[in-house]
Amino acid sequence: MPLTVTTGHASATGKRARNEDFVGMVTPNEPELSSKGLLAAIADGVSGNEGGREAAEYTVRGLLADYYATPDTWPMTQCLERVIQAINSWVQRQGAARPELAGMATTLTALVLRGRFYHFAHVGDTRLYLLRAGVLSRLTSDHVWDRPEMQHVLTRAIGLDTRLHLDHGMGELREGDVFLLASDGVWAALPEYDINRLLSELALGQRDAADCATALAEAALAAGSADNASALTLRIDALPDTSLRDAVSGLQHLPLPPLLKPGQTLDGFEVEAQLHASAATVLYRVKDAESGRQLVLKTLQPERGNDEAERSAFAHEEWLARRAVARFFPQVLTPAQRNWLYLLTTWHEGATLQQHLDAGRHFTAPEAVAEGMRLVRAIGALHRRSILHRDIKPANVHLGADGELRVLDFGVAQSGINPEDGNNAPQAGTPSFLAPEQFGHAPPSRQTDIYAAGVTLYLLLTRHYPYGEIEPFQRPRFGEPVPPTRYRPDLPLWLENVMLKAVARDPAQRFETAEEFLLALERGASRPLAAPAPLPLAQRDPALLWRGVALVSMVLNLLLVYVLVVK
Repeated sequence: MPLTVTTGHASATGKRARNEDFVGMVTPNEPELSSKGLLAAIADGVSGNEGGREAAEYTVRGLLADYYATPDTWPMTQCLERVIQAINSWVQRQGAARPELAGMATTLTALVLRGRFYHFAHVGDTRLYLLRAGVLSRLTSDHVWDRPEMQHVLTRAIGLDTRLHLDHGMGELREGDVFLLASDGVWAALPEYDINRLLSELALGQRDAADCATALAEAALAAGSADNASALTLRIDALPDTSLRDAVSGLQHLPLPPLLKPGQTLDGFEVEAQLHASAATVLYRVKDAESGRQLVLKTLQPERGNDEAERSAFAHEEWLARRAVARFFPQVLTPAQRNWLYLLTTWHEGATLQQHLDAGRHFTAPEAVAEGMRLVRAIGALHRRSILHRDIKPANVHLGADGELRVLDFGVAQSGINPEDGNNAPQAGTPSFLAPEQFGHAPPSRQTDIYAAGVTLYLLLTRHYPYGEIEPFQRPRFGEPVPPTRYRPDLPLWLENVMLKAVARDPAQRFETAEEFLLALERGASRPLAAPAPLPLAQRDPALLWRGVALVSMVLNLLLVYVLVVK
């Protein structure tokens, strides 16, 4: 069952010349309801200038439009923060550019209902209330000065300052919960007893949501409110039976297919060949019997059918792959009918970088730089969607016959939407491509993907690893990376410096972003990077330093003993 919410709103001008409040709401259908949720917002434009109403309306309209354009893989706080910060900048620019709008600003309270949780972002003195089991709670704090000389002056608002600080919060939803978003024209005029009473009538079904919102606004005006009075009410009627992740994937209950042979069919797809098999998964090239199109079908090994962790990770992989929509990745397809647990993607003629290396292909420096730039662009596209691939290596980079480079396999990828999702083991991936800090159990980051891309480029050119090949379960010691010109003297110095920066042992010495890595490759010899400075011995190998100190101390002590004995 999907999330079901009853909503209503009302906004009254009151004794003001114009209504500077603005309320809005988006109640999407699936799949947006599960992936992004229902969004409601209220804003109260700052009085005293002509821009108050404009700021409030633009803020709410902009939030409702742009929030749904953010990547599904972004965390909720990141989605709201990015959009609202951009709106704040626009409001400030308008106020500076147009004298009649000088000082335009607005408050904002936004509520997102998604899955079985609520999230909110807030700035100013509009308020969010929750009525649960007859108890009314205020979830937001007013950002105002309330002193004798400064009565109810806003300390934070959109458009008030270049650096906007938002309050964020979240909590678990329960059926029967009632939320109220209200401007100060409502809450300042009504005691909480009256707010509780009217919201309780909505919770008990004695009023509908629209009637409840209207009653709140009218009661505020009747109580003497001279301000605009706006209210937005929401009642939770039903919650999803499963978690958000399960609702999005919806695949874990399906049975696993048996091992398939060429000629067999599955849901209308004829198996042409087995492409790859690992301990956990198997890939087939299949042909759609209806269209004749060749596709890739990936599923778990049959013996993994009872492993809930494997099934959950597989569903998470499809969820992430569906959101990596760009030319750098195979695209996930939805079959007309699906009776088994599998992932279906587009098939592309070509070979992986590893297959090219295994076939003996020699990559020139210009060829490697060209492929490196395309690989880094692909990684940047993932990072902008808050996706960490975590297994960048030549075997997962495909060069298509159509001239495109595509990154494969999201099996151990991790998204920013929920840190608990997916495979979070620090060393998930291939040992020789793991960044040094991951062997110390540091969490994966953008720098770990950049490191793996640097090792891939290094291997492409030299057929060696910068720190030597690392076997599974080995605990390597990282010194200084071997300069690639030791294996390829023909490489230009600028390219060597780029690769050494990408594979630096210290994450702080690597490129901060994929875009910075790409810029270094694009500039090449025109603006070369400086050679990395060698690390002091104390940082490079502290144990060796202290062993040396101990050895010198021992020699000095022996000399001292000898001198004393001789005397």
